[in-house]
Amino acid sequence: MTSKQPPQKQLSIRFGGRSTAGVKAVNQDAFAAQQPDGSELEFKGVAAAIADGVSSCADSQIASQTCVTGFIQDYFSTPHSWSVKHSVSRVLTGLNNWLHQENIQARREKDSMLCTFSALVIKSNTLHWFHVGDSRIYRFHNGELELLTKDHTRREAGRNYLSRAMGGDQHLEVDYNSAVLEEGALLLLTTDGVHEFLKPAQISSTLTDAGDDLEKAAADLVQQAEEQGSDDNLTALLISVDQLPQETLDESHHRVTQLPIPPVLAAGNKIDGYEVLDVIFSGTRSHMYQVKDLETGQHYVLKAPSMNFSEDTVYLDGFIREEWVGQKVNHPNVMKTYKPTHAKRFLYYLGEHIEGMTLRDWMNDHPNPGLDEVRRLASQIIQGLRAFQRADMLHQDLKPENIMIDMDGRVKILDFGTVRIAGIEEMSSPLDKSVPQGSVNYVAPEYLMAEMGTFRSDMFSLAVIVYEMLTGQLPFDERNIKQVEINHYSEFSYTPAIQHRRDLPLWMEGCLRKALQPNPIHRYDAYSEFIQDLTVPNSHLEAKVRHQPLLEKNPTRVWQGIAALLLLLNLVQLMLQDTVG
Repeated sequence: MTSKQPPQKQLSIRFGGRSTAGVKAVNQDAFAAQQPDGSELEFKGVAAAIADGVSSCADSQIASQTCVTGFIQDYFSTPHSWSVKHSVSRVLTGLNNWLHQENIQARREKDSMLCTFSALVIKSNTLHWFHVGDSRIYRFHNGELELLTKDHTRREAGRNYLSRAMGGDQHLEVDYNSAVLEEGALLLLTTDGVHEFLKPAQISSTLTDAGDDLEKAAADLVQQAEEQGSDDNLTALLISVDQLPQETLDESHHRVTQLPIPPVLAAGNKIDGYEVLDVIFSGTRSHMYQVKDLETGQHYVLKAPSMNFSEDTVYLDGFIREEWVGQKVNHPNVMKTYKPTHAKRFLYYLGEHIEGMTLRDWMNDHPNPGLDEVRRLASQIIQGLRAFQRADMLHQDLKPENIMIDMDGRVKILDFGTVRIAGIEEMSSPLDKSVPQGSVNYVAPEYLMAEMGTFRSDMFSLAVIVYEMLTGQLPFDERNIKQVEINHYSEFSYTPAIQHRRDLPLWMEGCLRKALQPNPIHRYDAYSEFIQDLTVPNSHLEAKVRHQPLLEKNPTRVWQGIAALLLLLNLVQLMLQDTVG
């Protein structure tokens, strides 16, 4: 009999707000907040926003209302794989562009639409905030009030003027920051009609006196500001952080082991409505089978973890992640995974059945491939990696064994167990995923320096593969599989590809050298630049290789020469000693 697991803690938030026109005829302020349910809460969190229309603009109330409602609606429509920062940046850029175009078309300042904007997202146990203008975000905890934002204003002739606003410029500059939250924290968003007329001590006292009644606290702040002589619209929005999600290790283990690992299968066995047609491979980490859906006749690949890893929560978490990624990244050069057509009783996933060979097998069959063949394959791999990049993901384990070439010559990137998903990385988990990702001969050096990877990390792994396809060798000395850290990028010593393949153009050598720079800041800024230089001669790269010092061009030959010279000097010295003797 299994013990019942306690329910996992979820993010729990309360809101309270108050907005009024004050002494003005029109309320140009606006605010909005949303706490979704289910997976939306887990993947996107809670969002709140406040905006203040610029008083001199006749239609600024449209701007503020559009910004807060559009932000809430569009943010929760962004992909789950995107990080909070990436999601909000895309949303705000779109809103700003719309406002800016409306202002250009109006051509009259009185009809323009400008507003300040401040927003926050609480995802897992982290607070993210974004800010443009002079509305504000405060954090109140344990009786202390902390201002999180900085006003974007300039002072002229004794008055404050906005230096930044939504819709004011085609290029939007937004302040962004994040911090870990604690349960019991209170977040306050205000427009200047409130905070310009209340001292921090008054705000703190009001929040303390109101207790858990957020509506009363917001109303009291607005009323006090009015009584202090506020001549503007007034808005206060409060968010109480009542509970934060914090998965325990037991909860994490339960989550990834809810379904049992299936036994090792053989041809003819059946599992959940699928018949095993063939065993593709059966290893110590996982088992892969070709199966047929007994209802539809559709063929799939069924992959299941090995029983050896039944207690390894990090591995099992990666296995579940692999299924999720394959369903989210829809691209011809990325293997698909499918939602099961029958109820699952065991832990496995269904993948696209690809007839063909791995890139490793292809390399073994093509020890001296043509340059065009290599470029064709590299271009397809890049297309697949771009699909990961657009989804705010990194593959992190790119190697020849994880790339398939089907019967039509199409590349398929496989194995998503170590894929880094920005949106999921933001969720709190006790699982230790700090170890370097990928296979030791293909992993980017920054991982071994305990640094965060970027798309340049996947680019490095791709460049190693291209180098190996061209030469049959690795660009760096093979590393000990147990070495998971380095102290400096200089520990990677590059061997020029032209030492292994004399017919390689110098410009292609220069391209590989740049993509394989140990320090990621010296690599290409985009995949498009890499494939361009791999395809079209770049005279600048060729010149750099041609005029490279001999020590960098062929270090082996230089050190062999130095060693021979030292040996010769030692022999001469011995001969001189014998002569003198």
